[in-house]
Amino acid sequence: MGRAFMKLGFIGTGALTSAVVCGLKSHADNSVPVLLSPRSQQIAADLASRYRDVRVATDNQAVLDECDTIMLAVRPQVAREILSALRFRHGHHVVSLIATLSREDITGLVSPATRITKALPMPMIAQRQGATLIYPSDPDMADFFGRLGKVIATDDTDEFNALSVVTATFATYFKYLDTVYGWLKDRGVADAKASDYIATIYKALAHAPDTASDPGFMHLAEEYATLGGINEQILRELMARGMFDALAESLSGVHRRILASQS
Repeated sequence: MGRAFMKLGFIGTGALTSAVVCGLKSHADNSVPVLLSPRSQQIAADLASRYRDVRVATDNQAVLDECDTIMLAVRPQVAREILSALRFRHGHHVVSLIATLSREDITGLVSPATRITKALPMPMIAQRQGATLIYPSDPDMADFFGRLGKVIATDDTDEFNALSVVTATFATYFKYLDTVYGWLKDRGVADAKASDYIATIYKALAHAPDTASDPGFMHLAEEYATLGGINEQILRELMARGMFDALAESLSGVHRRILASQS
């Protein structure tokens, strides 16, 4: 399917739909017309008012009737009820953004459509940053999401589910930063200065893996943890307290939750 011929529709118009549309429409090649379901009317109306080729459909079925590529972005709690009431076509390419429903579940709900892709974009896609997971590999979706950031494609459902767990670590990362920020504030550092310094330092650290030859990250930890130095002190103390073992256990818990939701 060539990009110029894609007619893209969304069932569900929440924050993730908004992020995908905003990222798409900020790209130089943004000629894909978009039709939104009327759910979350305020978000849909706002997107339609900002972009000339984004429209709001009268109902969900109208999205299916007018579009060939359908992105599912409804909450998992209501997905079965909403999708089972719709009439899909065999020619639809259905792209599920519903993280906790398996591809097999989606296939059963959108029959007779058979071309089913799972995709896991993140909110930062609105700024065309981050990465989108795709399962299974699909050249059209790799092309589409490739304009909005990096694409990580896999043909292994177990690998997709394991990679999905990474998205559960975002809040913890920001709590880590906020702990450092709070410590500085408690010692009289001005809010803006503390926030600016932390954000600038960690932005720079995020680029360290770009030039690393080792695919892991421990070598970077060791590079910064000079023996007897202050980085080595905090790393050693946190490891001794089991912080990273606890993190690994939490990752496993999220993984079990994802698998259970698909059984």
